[in-house]
Amino acid sequence: MKTLLMGALTALSLAAAPANKSSGVRTVEISVTSKGFEPASVTVKAGHTVRLVITRKTDRTCAKEIILDDLGINQPLPLDTPVTLEFTPSESGTLRYACAMDHIGGIVTIQ
Repeated sequence: MKTLLMGALTALSLAAAPANKSSGVRTVEISVTSKGFEPASVTVKAGHTVRLVITRKTDRTCAKEIILDDLGINQPLPLDTPVTLEFTPSESGTLRYACAMDHIGGIVTIQ
């Protein structure tokens, strides 16, 4: 699966950027709360650019960064600061993300 997702990755940016609905990018906002990543399950379409905007809203969590092993990403999540991850999957599958301790996580399902 790692090879599939790495091959599917056509663009990756790590920056705080606003959503742009006119660009055809699917923007999904994810919050890190005391309950974990919300929502913890996201479904996207292969061939369409996905922009995950993750905002950590609490200090009472171990999810102070987001790890996407399949993409080689370990991105800090500063408190109350949106962090954007953007990629374009080309094939269906799943992409798991989690905190560094792997206690809190979620899934991106690619259809």
